[in-house]
Amino acid sequence: MVADALRATGCAAELVEVSTVGDESMTPVAELGVGVFVSALRDALIRREVDVAVHSYKDLPTAPDPRLTIAAVPQRQDPRDALVARDGFVLGELPPGSTVGTGSPRRAAQLNALGLGLEILGLRGNVGTRIGKVRSGELDAVVVARAGLARLGMLAEATEVLDPLQMLPAPAQGALALECLADDLDTEHLLAVLDDPVSRMAVTAERAVLAALEAGCSAPVGALADVVEDLDDEGRIVESISLRAVAATVDGALVRASITGKTTEAESLGHALAAELLDLGAGSLAATGDPAHRWIGSSER
Repeated sequence: MVADALRATGCAAELVEVSTVGDESMTPVAELGVGVFVSALRDALIRREVDVAVHSYKDLPTAPDPRLTIAAVPQRQDPRDALVARDGFVLGELPPGSTVGTGSPRRAAQLNALGLGLEILGLRGNVGTRIGKVRSGELDAVVVARAGLARLGMLAEATEVLDPLQMLPAPAQGALALECLADDLDTEHLLAVLDDPVSRMAVTAERAVLAALEAGCSAPVGALADVVEDLDDEGRIVESISLRAVAATVDGALVRASITGKTTEAESLGHALAAELLDLGAGSLAATGDPAHRWIGSSER
């Protein structure tokens, strides 16, 4: 998709496939460490084997790499999660005891909080592998990102797209990050035409929640920002960011919070919302020296 968009601007583009540790290993991502879907791509950039790295934005560590810059965030796909279930069931129709597969602590925590009596089982593998476990009868359902289904042309497999009131997505879910070397100004300028300011604002706010909680992409944290129209004190229409988030407490309960503010304050809104979550009892990786102590799980890919 990115290569086609670049070609449409008159730029020649060659695809270079890179295998990452996260692609090759079935070990839970929390055991592999941060950036397992990212490091190999960044190494290729730094070695100048490629000019642009295309990331699933939610896989990126929250700490910036000063050698690199995110030159563009293309228009985001629908960030919601989707259910793929046997017999065309939606979530509320699954009988108690039904097995639901997910590799995401965030999804597992929110599914358990719904009190539907579902059995949540760990899961790794690509989208086709996961859906295959439903088709074979090994699982009653799986939860995956709707954006992944859409990009693979498999959206018809979804039996329900989950309302964020039931399941808040991962921060930056559905968004891509186009990264290049910080000193490669020509490539940065070329990629800038693919940037969608609204998508960038939303994911900046969502990822600021993660950064302030010092949590990674496999943590039980969900966040979703919307750029909405509002009226100011003088009755003029202005845009603002509406941000909501959910996080697990140390004892496994969920806390939720929301905030609204100016579009120019995306990052500070995320930090403020994270502070509220912490006040409500959300766990923070900073509280222990062990990243695996509280957040246990694997990737959401």
